[in-house]
Amino acid sequence: MLSRNFLSITFVALIFASCSNDDDVNDDGILTGIDNPETYVFERSGQSSVNFSGQTTRILMAEEIIAAMLDNTSTEEGLKAMFAHQEGANDFSDADLNASDKNVRGKTAASFDFFSGNATDQALIRVDFESWIETQVAEVFPNFNVLATPGTAGQIADGSSTRYITGQGLEMNQVFNKSLIGALMVDQIVNNYISANFIDAGTQRDDNDNDVLDGSNNYTAMEHDWDEAYGYAFGTAADLEDPRPTIGLDDSFLNKYIGRVEGDTDFAGITDAIFQALKLGRAAIVAKDYTVRDEQAEILRELISEVVGIRAVYYLQQGKNALPSGGSQDFGPSFHDFSEGYGFIYSLQFTRRPNSSEPYFTKAEVDAFLADLLDDGPNGLWDVTPETLDSISEDIAERFDFTVEQAGSL
Repeated sequence: MLSRNFLSITFVALIFASCSNDDDVNDDGILTGIDNPETYVFERSGQSSVNFSGQTTRILMAEEIIAAMLDNTSTEEGLKAMFAHQEGANDFSDADLNASDKNVRGKTAASFDFFSGNATDQALIRVDFESWIETQVAEVFPNFNVLATPGTAGQIADGSSTRYITGQGLEMNQVFNKSLIGALMVDQIVNNYISANFIDAGTQRDDNDNDVLDGSNNYTAMEHDWDEAYGYAFGTAADLEDPRPTIGLDDSFLNKYIGRVEGDTDFAGITDAIFQALKLGRAAIVAKDYTVRDEQAEILRELISEVVGIRAVYYLQQGKNALPSGGSQDFGPSFHDFSEGYGFIYSLQFTRRPNSSEPYFTKAEVDAFLADLLDDGPNGLWDVTPETLDSISEDIAERFDFTVEQAGSL
C-alpha cells in the first residue's frame, strides 16, 4: 500500500520548484528571498499583523448550532436564527457571539470563484441547510423517545451512544455538520481567500506592494485575506501560531478532520503540509512574491480537497463494514458513519482541482451520489447495499490520488 508520508518531502520539492530564479535558493537549498518563519507569526512595527477573528467566531457559532440540533427543546425558528444570526440577537450562550455582526449563513456557499456569479446554486445550498434544520425539528424531535424503525424516525443505539435519525436513517445534525465543512470552511479557503481572483481584486496587489494598510489595521488587505483562510483551518487551535500539536482536537469541523486524516498512516504528514503551505503563502505575500503565493494556493487546494474526499470514502467503507448480518437490526453504527459520509459527499462540490477553476465533483454529480445512497429501497439507508457503497467510493477515489483501501481503512 502506498504511504503518504512522502507529503512533506513533496511539499519541500514544490517550494524549491516555485522559486523564480536560482538566487532565491542558497547552496543548502534554503529560500533566501522570503522570510519564512518557523510558526505562523507575522509582525509589522513590532506588533502582530495577523487577524482571523471572524473565522474563529463563525466556527464557534457553528459549534453551538450543531449542539442545539441535538437539543429537542430547540425550535426551527431558533435554529434558523442561529444560522443567520443578526448582530445583538440573543441566539447563543456566548455573549460575544451574540454581539457579533458575523453569521454562518452569509458565508455558506459564498466564495468569490464559485458563487459570486452563481446565485441560483448558492440559494439552493442555503435552502438545503435550512431544510435539514426543518427535518430535525419536524421529524426527529417529536420521536426522540421512540425506537427508530424503517420509515419511522427515532432513536437508535450505537454502542453506548444514542443516535437520533430520520425515517431514512440519516442523522441530520451530522449531515449539517459535515456538509458545513465543505460549504463554509473549504469553500472559503480554496475558492475565496487564497484565490488570486479575490485577493488581487481592485487595488489590493498595488496596496500590498506599497504596504498600504487596510484602514486602521496593522495589515494589508491581502495579508488579511490569507489569514482568514488560515483561520478556517486553524482558528480555534490551542496554539494559534502552531496548531499542529493539537490538530483534530480543537473544533468539530475542518480542523478535526485534518487531524483524522493525519492519524491514518497512509496520509501522515498532511497536517504539516497544509500548515507549511499556509505559512509560506503568507510569507510570500509579505515578500511581494505572488508566484510563490499562488503555488502554495494550488498545494492547499489539492490537500484540503483530499481531506474531504478521503473522509467521504472512509465513512462509506466503515459504515459498510458495520452493516448488521444474520438477522441483526444493529444499524446504529452504520447509520452514524453513513450520515457523516453523506455530509462529506455533499462537501465534494466545494473542493477545487489544483491549477483549475473546477471542483473535483460538480453539484450535479454530488446530487447523484446522494440520491444513489438513498434509493436502493423505500427506506433509504435501511436498504443501502454494499455494492452501492463500493461504487460511490470507487468513483470518488478515482478522482483523487488515493485508493478506496487507503481511505477506507482505520
